[in-house]
Amino acid sequence: MNTSTRKKEIGLVISKKRNELGLTQQEVADATGFSRNYISDMENGRYAPSLDALSKLAVVLNIDLNFLRTMTEIQA
Repeated sequence: MNTSTRKKEIGLVISKKRNELGLTQQEVADATGFSRNYISDMENGRYAPSLDALSKLAVVLNIDLNFLRTMTEIQA
């Protein structure tokens, strides 16, 4: 799986979970300290979030932290 595909998969997970929780991109941005544009870019696969970003998103979106272990392969 290439980096572009992984970025898109991460973005889909973030977007899906955000929508399940009924949160806007701005609400997630406010809770994480990221800009709304950065949230959008991650959701659309334009940026690969850092481990720190994934950790903050996992807390805000209540994503299992084991998810991070598989997603951090993108940082390699």
